[in-house]
Amino acid sequence: MIQRLRELGEVAPLASWLVLLACAYFAVVAVRLTVIDVRHHRLPDRIVLPSYAVAGVLLLGAVAAGAGAPATVSGSGGGAVLFGGPGLRVVAGGAALWLFYFLLRALYPPGMGFGDVKLAGVLGMYLGFLGWQHVLAGTFAAFLFGGLWSLGLLVSRRGTLKTSIPFGPFMLAGTVAAMLLPS
Repeated sequence: MIQRLRELGEVAPLASWLVLLACAYFAVVAVRLTVIDVRHHRLPDRIVLPSYAVAGVLLLGAVAAGAGAPATVSGSGGGAVLFGGPGLRVVAGGAALWLFYFLLRALYPPGMGFGDVKLAGVLGMYLGFLGWQHVLAGTFAAFLFGGLWSLGLLVSRRGTLKTSIPFGPFMLAGTVAAMLLPS
């Protein structure tokens, strides 16, 4: 993501600033949600739901400003990039992760809260901006981190198979890990 920002800054400075703002917003929200979820096992709507609008405006704005356009395209064609390719990937990434987590919740409601489902859509937008491989990597990393934490609780006898863990922090950590992957 950092390398991509540097390259983007040279080609499309406005897009670079929008992506940087989106990342800063993500960082602040991630810290707040992690603290709240660890303490209370909740992901508040007052934080998660506005994140859809903020991420959408900033990421789609970055795409429209040239973040998703090939380096050879200049000026025109922003609408095609916004509604096809990278712009569509932002929206589809959010929808795909929301649907995946919704299905997991529907299959086993005690295993996941609806706050996780709502957060998944936001994270999918960020990961979709980067690419489908990032969506898959972020999702896999979230379950890997959560599984390793749970295994650690079991091995240390600080938890059982019935112990409830907040999954939001692992979703956020998985997203950060995927954002650090090269494009």
